Amino acid sequence: MPIYAYRCESCGFAKDVLQKMSDPQLTVCPECGKESFKKQLTAAGFQLKGSGWYVTDFRGGTPPATGTATGPAKTEAAPAATPTPTPTPSGGSSDN
Repeated sequence: MPIYAYRCESCGFAKDVLQKMSDPQLTVCPECGKESFKKQLTAAGFQLKGSGWYVTDFRGGTPPATGTATGPAKTEAAPAATPTPTPTPSGGSSDN
């Protein structure tokens, strides 16, 4: 459940209220009893931490080289050189 900040426009009383999103907005000030209790606009109460996309992607203008559909494809390595066969000694057979 979110926490909403309320403030009375008449007496200045402020209070944070834990209520469901479906609950009706409070209007009566619990301090002075007037109908001037208003919900305030506040900043979000969470921070994004860790190594998510917002830290690694698009930083410095170059996309990461991951080989995924969103990043550039990995370059394939050159094929390994085939070994050359060693010559058999002349005049003899290798079937001793």
